[in-house]
Amino acid sequence: MTVTEEVPVRRRPALSPSRASDFKQCPLLYRFRAVDRLPETPTRAQIRGTVVHAVLEQLYGLPAAERVPEAAHKLLGPTWAKLSEQAPELAELFPESDDLEQWLASAGELIDGYFTLEDPRRLEPEACELLVESELPSGVLLRGYIDRLDVAPTGEIRVVDYKTGAAPREIGEAKALFQMKFYALVLWRLRGVVPRQLRLMYLSDRQSLAYTPDEAELQRFERTLEAIWQAVMRAAKTGDFRPNKSRLCDYCDHKAFCPAFGGTPPEYPGWPEPDPGVETALDRAD
Repeated sequence: MTVTEEVPVRRRPALSPSRASDFKQCPLLYRFRAVDRLPETPTRAQIRGTVVHAVLEQLYGLPAAERVPEAAHKLLGPTWAKLSEQAPELAELFPESDDLEQWLASAGELIDGYFTLEDPRRLEPEACELLVESELPSGVLLRGYIDRLDVAPTGEIRVVDYKTGAAPREIGEAKALFQMKFYALVLWRLRGVVPRQLRLMYLSDRQSLAYTPDEAELQRFERTLEAIWQAVMRAAKTGDFRPNKSRLCDYCDHKAFCPAFGGTPPEYPGWPEPDPGVETALDRAD
């Protein structure tokens, strides 16, 4: 090892909004993703979300006057090129050049949808793609990434999350609000301020939903997360992560390993040393 190399740091297991939602939906899905880390094939929609999130992050790195649609569109190609260079297998999603062109055009439509919802020239976020982490008094460690954090000169906080899918029905909306309350709780514990607004921006439908949490609600939500983590820890001791069948099973990559569908899970490897709650870019770019 040279003196310039860094020793990898093992981080404590933490709970993220994506993995907490997984456990609520199906404990076995949580195990497959967080413990076994079974591979999943990303969809074009997921990759598009990753690219659009990255473009919007870069857009706010430009001087305010330059944050115009043309500048954002110019970022699309280079952003995809960088992502496909880092993960060459993603290019297999586009066997024909026309497929890639149409896909990039659809990402451009989402960018256009963003500009119908707000003018980024008028905003100066405190941070984009912000990693936040807070330990609750109970010892549960929360960790996640916020798409954008706006802080007013008077101190009010707004949490903004970009959604590249369609505006949700009941289940999707509940999942989205769960994620936003998670971020609100972490910020409240970190800064002592309850966010004034949680804003979900659905770029495809060009709709924006706003929600205002209060302290009592976040206290209740904190107890919910503590209960989820306690259930995770009970399952972790024995490997007893049970399946929970629902209509969402139709979209699961791991049905072949699920006992509810006649499959056999891999041998339980034990609770992992790396952080099983950390989110990936695909988790954040939905």
